[in-house]
Amino acid sequence: VRFANGTLQLPDSLSFAVYRHRDTAHPRKRRHRIVVSQTERLCYVGHNFGSQHMKCNSLCRYFVGVLDKSSGQMEVYNAEIFNMQPLLSVCLSILWDGAAVSTPVTSCPSQRSASCAGGVCVLRGALGVSVCCFCPVQMDLCIEAFGTSKQKRALSSRRMNAVGSDIVSTAVTKAAANVIDAKGVTALMQDMAQDDVQNISAFLPRCHEDADRPEQVYRFEDILSPAEYEALRVPAAALANITAEEVAKRTEEKSYCSFVLEELKFLPTDEKSRDHKARCLWFLDALIRFSKMKTVKKKNQMGPECPHIIHKKLMKNFTSLTYNNGSIQNFISASMKAKITAYVIALALHINNFQTDLTVLQNDMQLSESRILDIAKALRLRVSKAKGVPGLEGDQNHKLGTLSLPLPAQKAPEGQRKRKKMN
Repeated sequence: VRFANGTLQLPDSLSFAVYRHRDTAHPRKRRHRIVVSQTERLCYVGHNFGSQHMKCNSLCRYFVGVLDKSSGQMEVYNAEIFNMQPLLSVCLSILWDGAAVSTPVTSCPSQRSASCAGGVCVLRGALGVSVCCFCPVQMDLCIEAFGTSKQKRALSSRRMNAVGSDIVSTAVTKAAANVIDAKGVTALMQDMAQDDVQNISAFLPRCHEDADRPEQVYRFEDILSPAEYEALRVPAAALANITAEEVAKRTEEKSYCSFVLEELKFLPTDEKSRDHKARCLWFLDALIRFSKMKTVKKKNQMGPECPHIIHKKLMKNFTSLTYNNGSIQNFISASMKAKITAYVIALALHINNFQTDLTVLQNDMQLSESRILDIAKALRLRVSKAKGVPGLEGDQNHKLGTLSLPLPAQKAPEGQRKRKKMN
């Protein structure tokens, strides 16, 4: 154990009692433990569940070694750390050997007041420990009558803070009413929409609104740095040198996403342009494959051909850290998938002369149409229906996203759409 408000000068003078939950069949409650101890002035209680549970117990394991001096051998036991908190004005019902020993009461009998420390009386009986507590009002009266000067100062400060919080609450309410009267509800709603736009921008590539050309709105250097672009030379060589027969074979095997397979049919003949497009297509396919993962556990989960700098970029920019079963994992949340989608669209714009088929990307990333359209509008694209575009199915209504200047005004998503009624 460790004590929250200091260290013990004479630890051997204390005795501890450990209580377990009587419901041994419940998978969680059967592990619940309560540790109780009493000093000359205070009583302490520690839990391994609830709000007082110490997170360090789930991050690592603790052991206690008991040395037998006669044999020189040590036995090792599992252990937990309990944070002992002073027991003040808290009502408890303690379980001992599967039965409730005591029930909370609101006052201590006069004959037991000598053993009450800080408003809490702990009595040891034949079955265990009986705990009885004062209510907060009785606690304050006890401190006023018998408390130390330090306890009385703390009580006075707490009462002053309570009065101060009431005054602050009243002032805040009045100030909010004045703001609403002065600014109006419409202006406040516009400010909230602007805040939503700023939150959306945190998951989008950097937008240069003052650009005079479409290629400068979402700069290529913000998507792929020069070092990352150079690292793609080796893995993208297979795409740059691919033949028409290999493209047909890859299409049957579905080795790449539909967007990449379609673009491989129209690689430029110029060597430099062909290599540039191959690198972009390889990274776009890697982003789409990465977005379909839930957690990234292995360092080479993207495959041995993925350069280290690219894998590091994906882990750093497109995952969130989470705790699961006592270990840290890289998790691809819904917000991170939206961020990946935004970067995929921005890269597809550079590949397709700043006009791309959003429906193909939607199918590759397994998104709903409303989701990808919201992200496209957040990227300031103009969305239109595809007509007469080669390679599109006639029975499917494709959406095209176009980046053109001047940029349309950015709007926050309208929220969840209403479901259509079924006839």
